[in-house]
Amino acid sequence: MSGLGVVFRPQLPPERLRAVAQVADAAGLEELWLWEDCFLEGGVSTAAAALAWTERVRVGIGLLPVPLRNVAVTAMEAATLERMFPGRAILTVGHGVQGWMGQVGARAESPMTLLREYLLALRALLRGERLSTEGRYVRLDDVALDWPPASPMPVLAGVTGPRSLRLSGEAADGTLLTIVNSADGVRRAREIVDEGREAAGRLGDPHRVVVYLLTVTGPDAEARLRAELAAEGLTDVPGVGVAGDAETVAKAVREFHAAGADTVVLQPTGDEPDPEGFVRFAAREVRPLLA
Repeated sequence: MSGLGVVFRPQLPPERLRAVAQVADAAGLEELWLWEDCFLEGGVSTAAAALAWTERVRVGIGLLPVPLRNVAVTAMEAATLERMFPGRAILTVGHGVQGWMGQVGARAESPMTLLREYLLALRALLRGERLSTEGRYVRLDDVALDWPPASPMPVLAGVTGPRSLRLSGEAADGTLLTIVNSADGVRRAREIVDEGREAAGRLGDPHRVVVYLLTVTGPDAEARLRAELAAEGLTDVPGVGVAGDAETVAKAVREFHAAGADTVVLQPTGDEPDPEGFVRFAAREVRPLLA
């Protein structure tokens, strides 16, 4: 059975996270995903809190923008989460929104080079290796974690374009896709990721694909979906989002799984009136229909 998750959107105030995380844990949801959007909420701090407040749900950070933090710091944070909550933290890194990176003076001239160097160094550090490297952006001199994870921690790349997707296949352990993808988009993205895996000789390594699915249920679901797509500038993008009851949502999730997604993460709209109810809907109504 493939995985199902829900996003806690950072448009909600941080103090709402505890209740949503505990509902996800109690309802049997497999994964709760968090964002680090500028300038809303921190990804590591919210993940640590959600993990501490719960017992079993896995918590994904999707994603940490690599221009914002030194790779050694990210490795330290990730290793700490993994050692405190083994197997429950999911780490994703990516380019970040370039406009936001420019606002904070962190925009890289070559985001692709930065992400490649970052992924290779981060995965090595999380494997417990001692690393010296002199890249264009990532420079480490005899660096190793004193408290590496007990077993290697997978690192996902949150990417969109073909070049970045290939890079994810070459240098990451998994790929996170945004709501812009239809089922056909997921299928094509998986093909491009696999091209990168083949080029790097990594077809034998596991590579998990996670995709967000914009999801609306309840009264006026269709109208709310249209409004969200308009606000995101996605009105003309076919196959994005789903609105309806549990069976309608489950059908869309099954299509994404069939297209190559290992986990589908339901993303509520920004105006979702009942985040806890949305989590219960996913876990108790949609999840059983995926068996």
